[in-house]
Amino acid sequence: MAPVTRSSRNNAGLSTERIIVEALRIIDGQGLRRLTMRRLGDAMEVEAMAVYHHFPLGKEQLFEAIAEYVTDVHRARAETAEEALGEEEGDPQGDPDEGAEEEPDDRPWDERLRSWAHDYRAALLKHSGALPLLINRRPDTEAAVRSLELQYAAFSEAGLEGRDVVNAAAALESYVTGAVVHEVRAGGLESPHPTRLDGRFPTVTGLRHTELDHGQAFAEGLEKLLKALVPGG
Repeated sequence: MAPVTRSSRNNAGLSTERIIVEALRIIDGQGLRRLTMRRLGDAMEVEAMAVYHHFPLGKEQLFEAIAEYVTDVHRARAETAEEALGEEEGDPQGDPDEGAEEEPDDRPWDERLRSWAHDYRAALLKHSGALPLLINRRPDTEAAVRSLELQYAAFSEAGLEGRDVVNAAAALESYVTGAVVHEVRAGGLESPHPTRLDGRFPTVTGLRHTELDHGQAFAEGLEKLLKALVPGG
């Protein structure tokens, strides 16, 4: 009987999603710069070439897949619901929603947008280390277009038309992304030479001990934004 090598032992169970999940584990724990194909293979106990089998174009193709995975609000919401219910019996590699049609969402337009915004924020915060991957990539993946369809349909239902719909969706996405960046930066590394707060910045100095509840601030800001985008809506 042939010896079982590190590569052959795990290649059979290697999947695109498993690779993405493991890549995100490295990004979340060590940072984006630490992600290499060799380190990813080591984490899964396979050779790097096994990863290239799923991503033949290399790291850039992997980055594209990670960006789509992180921004897939529908998938993230399904995972959250499954985690809340606990693990159920079945194939752990299977996708219960694969091949199934998504049920129509009959909630009012503002509830759909509110839900999307909170879900998107949670998804970005969960893997904030991957945020740089989203900056230089067009939102043209299926996950991104699905979110855009939800937003356009909701704003159209609210009474907006044409350019106003597009502008409103852009403002909403910008608000969520900006809020996440602000929250991540607030908990980030301190500058080696922070500016001393004194009389030059009286307002900032006076408010420096004011605590910010990011979740509450996000929810309150979201309500104000929706009202501003759809006056009287």
